[in-house]
Amino acid sequence: MLHFESINDIRTASGLPPAEHPLISVLAGLKTCPFGGREFTTNCYMIAYKKFISGVMLYGRTSYDHRNGCLSFIKPRQVMQFNNLDLEEDNFIICVHEDFLIGHHLYNDIQKYNFFDYEVNEALHLSPKEEQTIWELYHKIEAEYNNNLDEYSQDIMLTHIDSILKYALRYYKRQFINRTVSSGKTVSKFNEVLARYFQDGALQNSGLPSVAQIAEHLNMSRRYLSDLLKQETGKTAIELIHLSLIKEAKNRLRNQDQNISEIAYQLGFDNLSYFSKLFKKEAGLSPIEFKKQLLN
Repeated sequence: MLHFESINDIRTASGLPPAEHPLISVLAGLKTCPFGGREFTTNCYMIAYKKFISGVMLYGRTSYDHRNGCLSFIKPRQVMQFNNLDLEEDNFIICVHEDFLIGHHLYNDIQKYNFFDYEVNEALHLSPKEEQTIWELYHKIEAEYNNNLDEYSQDIMLTHIDSILKYALRYYKRQFINRTVSSGKTVSKFNEVLARYFQDGALQNSGLPSVAQIAEHLNMSRRYLSDLLKQETGKTAIELIHLSLIKEAKNRLRNQDQNISEIAYQLGFDNLSYFSKLFKKEAGLSPIEFKKQLLN
């Protein structure tokens, strides 16, 4: 697998001249993508807007060949692959080496943008108005990049990149709402998968369900599923799993023949104290207090 340590390593391998800055590169109007079907990784964050004529792009576990324009976000050391990719000229890519963020608030803040962990088929589809906003920000970055770089250049470019990320967060919320309208409530599908997990005895056999397991059943990435559920319900995927577990625990605690440790084991908890702590957090009472309340 190819790995590119620096911005200029990427540009050299792509047949491009050296970057104006060793830690950031902006490029628009690419016709094809390089590296001919080979997997590769970089030390860069990438923001790419593209419209495919043909070919397939891969990162994460899925492939993507949609013809409409979309915005993708790729983190350092994410495995990528381009197969026979032809692009419309209306595209851009911003590559930011992770070291370029040092000393700027984005060094830490970029971690909160979950879409860097989305799958390729979960890219952001822009409306014409949204597309215009993103292009305006790109052109501001490009103008600064091609200017005489000075002590203010890093902060100016990263400020505009931060704005792209903030707009993307807003636009993803719109996409989540549109997805809910077109495909039904994700929370209902989530609860169906969770209910089957309970009914099939997987709690005892496989332990507590994970967000990743349920996301795989729903053909989503873990982060995308959790963000989508947060938009629909105000709660993350793990919070909804915990609520379902405690709801089931309450139901089983009504059975006089089972003690608390047996119920915890049946629900996939190896640690009784963790079960009790989670129960109290969600129910406001410990399992013992809850059971006593039932008896009174």
